[in-house]
Amino acid sequence: MELTQPSEDLSLTQQPPTPEFGESEDPRDEAQDGSDTVVLSLFPCTPEPGNPEPDAGASSPQGNSLKHSTTLTNRQRGNEVSALPATLDSLSIHQLAAQGELSQLKEHLRKGDNLINKPDERGFTPLIWASAFGEIETVRFLLEWGADPHILAKERESALSLASTGGYTDIVGLLLERDVDINIYDWNGGTPLLYAVRGNHVKCVEALLARGADLTTEADSGYTPMDLAVALGYRKVQQVIENHILKLFQNNLVPDDPE
Repeated sequence: MELTQPSEDLSLTQQPPTPEFGESEDPRDEAQDGSDTVVLSLFPCTPEPGNPEPDAGASSPQGNSLKHSTTLTNRQRGNEVSALPATLDSLSIHQLAAQGELSQLKEHLRKGDNLINKPDERGFTPLIWASAFGEIETVRFLLEWGADPHILAKERESALSLASTGGYTDIVGLLLERDVDINIYDWNGGTPLLYAVRGNHVKCVEALLARGADLTTEADSGYTPMDLAVALGYRKVQQVIENHILKLFQNNLVPDDPE
């Protein structure tokens, strides 16, 4: 399933799909030629022999289905504008949020009422779009303006789940500060932690576990986060999970202080 807007062409940025968990997809099928979308699953597949694990930094795009197109945003290129003004004026609030066009987004919000949480046809709000594409400044701005991080799309997709899919740890932290449901289970069969593990996003996994993400929840494929990490050979993620389990075990062994 793809995050598409039939009535609004996101022509300046690649459309971010939500991960599908009903079909088994090989992570080696990830597009290498700039094709439009990559569909992920939570069914583990053996990584390419001789292909080292991807760098699982907080903002690493590798292993992430949410990719920008070759048309970069302002922040990425370091330029003043990323499109002609006439083009920017024609974009919807959701497209502006996805591209991080913050100045245009502010002007758009001032033109009408109740736009901050306006859903598109799939129920995605501007905050969900910005979170999916890792636009942290846009996410911060939207939250300050009153965007509701608890809103779920039509298939229970959340800003937190999509940020976790992309490994955007800073955005995950901002959303968790707003007390969103860390274990939200969407109709694609995944939680934020499962999405982060599937993307091999080590820092994101650490952040979610530190805030109490449930390690026992299974994807529709039957895999727990640890099962998924082991099956995919993501050793750093395995180590993070093992250390977390050990810490929980040690804390349970600590006797209560005598009165």
